[in-house]
Amino acid sequence: MQTNKERRFYTPQFSGPQSGTVRRYAWALNKPMTKVMNNLIAALPAIVDPARVCLACLEKSFCKGCPFGRSYSEEEKAALLAALTSA
Repeated sequence: MQTNKERRFYTPQFSGPQSGTVRRYAWALNKPMTKVMNNLIAALPAIVDPARVCLACLEKSFCKGCPFGRSYSEEEKAALLAALTSA
């Protein structure tokens, strides 16, 4: 059985349909795909249950800087979500 230190983390590639979805959304916002992806990922901690993420996390050494480990005010959540829809 692998321990956390022995686990290897990877960067997944998107499937064709997923890539196409992000590309179309980027076109709608008139932004590069990389910017749209960054905004989507930045908004995740304000959208999903952080306790669930922290409980399942395999990289406990990153807790201090992890965006899932902090609280977001309603204004911060609104700003993160607005970045997903603003052109």
